[in-house]
Amino acid sequence: MPFLFLAVVLVSCKNDKKIEATMASKTEQEKYTEPYRPQFHFSPESMWMNDPNGMVYTKGVYHLFYQYHPDSTVWGPMHWGHATSKDLLHWQHKPIALYPDEKGFIFSGSAVLDKQNSSGFGTDDNPPLVAIFTYHDAGRKASGDTNFETQGIAYSLDNGDSWTKYDGNSVVSDENSTDFRDPKVFWYEPDQKWIMSLVAGHHAQFYGSKNLKDWELLGEFGKDRGAHGGVWECPDLLPFKVEGTDKEKWVLLISINPGAPNGGSGTQYFIGDFDGKTFTTDQTEVRWIDWGTDNYAGVTFSNAPDDEMIFLGWMSNWLYANETPTESWRGTMTLPRKLTLEKEGKGYTLFNYPIEKVDGMISEGSVKDLNIAIGGEESISVDNLMRSEVRFVTSSKDFQLKFGNKVDEELVLTLKSDGNELTLDRSRSGKTDFQEDFGKTIQQMPIPDLPDGKYEVRILMDRSSIEIFLNKGQYAITAQVFPNENYNALNIVNTSDAKALEFKNFGIGSVKGVW
Repeated sequence: MPFLFLAVVLVSCKNDKKIEATMASKTEQEKYTEPYRPQFHFSPESMWMNDPNGMVYTKGVYHLFYQYHPDSTVWGPMHWGHATSKDLLHWQHKPIALYPDEKGFIFSGSAVLDKQNSSGFGTDDNPPLVAIFTYHDAGRKASGDTNFETQGIAYSLDNGDSWTKYDGNSVVSDENSTDFRDPKVFWYEPDQKWIMSLVAGHHAQFYGSKNLKDWELLGEFGKDRGAHGGVWECPDLLPFKVEGTDKEKWVLLISINPGAPNGGSGTQYFIGDFDGKTFTTDQTEVRWIDWGTDNYAGVTFSNAPDDEMIFLGWMSNWLYANETPTESWRGTMTLPRKLTLEKEGKGYTLFNYPIEKVDGMISEGSVKDLNIAIGGEESISVDNLMRSEVRFVTSSKDFQLKFGNKVDEELVLTLKSDGNELTLDRSRSGKTDFQEDFGKTIQQMPIPDLPDGKYEVRILMDRSSIEIFLNKGQYAITAQVFPNENYNALNIVNTSDAKALEFKNFGIGSVKGVW
């Protein structure tokens, strides 16, 4: 969580009390029919949200905590908001879990189920949930003190309904590090200890503990690796079995702001090994989990069923997050995505693709094969395109998909074999002038390893977002859009000068709302 947008906060405060009063008088259904309100993605009931935090599964419930400012629709003093779900799609809003205190705001972090009660906060029969978070002391930062971010813990004995902060906080500090935050903790079975990954400016550090209270520095990574256009944030160190094999590799997720490939914030990843002390890799190229402008600070759920790696990201960008044209709330999460590590040639690629439960939300329309002549196009009218899934299989790499509406706005996706890339152009997609960078850049996603033969294209569009997955998540690109009227037409253009365009099993399905 990088910035203190104090000027924006002061300007916004005048309207926040009116918003709060208006939202209090609305029913749940009314709140979720507002302009641009996502229908099948998580968003807060009201006010500001950014990074997902403390994601953990226990007793049949997924817990999503998140960076939350309950008094404004722009960033401000951070709390941990809270929501729960049994399927990762339908969410129940809960009371605020963690409030700022004399040690500072409650910045990003993680949560674990302490099954062994190593912390002593619970019992063998009722092991605690333990949250590990960053304290951000704004006063210390303003005074020039470098030790303004430290790590604290809290515990819950009632499955996350209430929390008690540890009276020995803070548990990790470093007087010589700034931007020292975002602890992500997991149990490392070979050494029977907890491992904490956190960031310290432009690199990651790894700490170990037997009890979640007493930590020692074990190693560090990244000063000479990866993208360094901005501050590193939100690390997540994960073990994977390579799909179809028994080989284990480790993946380290690192968010960065600025420095993403299409401007502002984004999330890179590294593939390598972990020896219980530090992460190493021979990877030299920078790799991104998502090439779009609007997938940041994503991490995975702890203790997920079947040890699945389930990822959730914040669907925004620090370039314009405080200025998007929503009224009573700001902030949306991506769809939950399953991460898998796939062997590709001599290396590996991290795939990310919507969890299977998303399929159950889609009412399939008619499915057909499309064949469009060289230079030809086909236009399809769709009443509910802003809550839809577009899906097909093709071997072509030369076509355009144009999502349009009655006021001549359009969002354009272009696949080009010349250059091996997909581009996303939202310059005429609707409201773009709320911030100068939003519609200026044509987003580019290189696709050098997309198969030469058939591959799947899957697009999920909500009221103010689009998520695009190529080849089951080999490539992904996510972006926000704010059309003045709902898109109601899809125009498919064959841009090839050599052969007809073929889409197999082409269909547009309607996605059920979750609110």
